[in-house]
Amino acid sequence: MSDAQPAQSAPAPELVDLPVEEIIEHLSGSDLFSDLSHEQLRRLVAIGRIERYKRNQHIFKEGDAGDSFCLVIEGAVRISRQVPGMGEEALVILRPGSGFGEMSLIEDAPRSADAIAHETTLLFVAGIKGLEELLFVDRVMAADLLWKLIRILSKRLRSTTDKMTFLSVTGKF
Repeated sequence: MSDAQPAQSAPAPELVDLPVEEIIEHLSGSDLFSDLSHEQLRRLVAIGRIERYKRNQHIFKEGDAGDSFCLVIEGAVRISRQVPGMGEEALVILRPGSGFGEMSLIEDAPRSADAIAHETTLLFVAGIKGLEELLFVDRVMAADLLWKLIRILSKRLRSTTDKMTFLSVTGKF
């Protein structure tokens, strides 16, 4: 069980105004966006926004509509699920350069876990509709991002498989 503090329901996040070049610098340092050109990154910035979350503030909850992709700019985000009889179980803590919510690009399904600011956090947030429109217009960018996304999801699947195997072998599953 996680030793994290319970998440707080809070008002909408604070919108933050950062210079475009600073946002581009953060995006280019992420695995998902590292191969995009400066112009492609500029177009990506144009469809997004920067949001600030306070410690333990929900970004989204399990079951919410999957309508955005987020990238951690500063701070940390806790991805967790509520386990009956146990409370919150942290699955992973994401640091700057890590993205989440990308499954919304692939399937039209509700969020599969909670995302909570583990500390005061700045996020780059892009709505799925805007991303879909951008990727429709720039097919090269779409292909590059989708291949990157496939590699990222493949790594996550491999890691999950390794964890499940360990838990099964050790009798903890």
